[in-house]
Amino acid sequence: MEHTMKKLLTVTIVVLLFIAACNAFDSPWGHDFYVDVDGEEFGGPFGWVLGVLLAGGGLLVGAVVVVCVAILVGLLFAGLGMLVVFGLAAVGVALAAALSPLLLPLAIVIGLVWYFNRRGRQRAAAMKEAAV
Repeated sequence: MEHTMKKLLTVTIVVLLFIAACNAFDSPWGHDFYVDVDGEEFGGPFGWVLGVLLAGGGLLVGAVVVVCVAILVGLLFAGLGMLVVFGLAAVGVALAAALSPLLLPLAIVIGLVWYFNRRGRQRAAAMKEAAV
């Protein structure tokens, strides 16, 4: 499917370029082509060349602007992403600090269970060593 779409796109671009070339070269050197620069009209072959050069220059400037804006937006969103991550971490720390006095009884029970469990493992390890 993609291969067919690529072929269709290529054929479409070639046909559009052919139509544009036929329109540009319809008359010899575009004698009916006029370019207005600061109120001064340029016609004939010079006007055609000037129009093509100015249009190409405008496209080049537009491409440079689009690349610069893309870089700026990428850096902006990367910076905003870092701010969001640090902000969420700060909110998490603040939330944990606010909940810690309320969770102190639970922390005491968990600490006692951990201590007795660890003590039991140490006693079992000592008994295994003594048996050997």
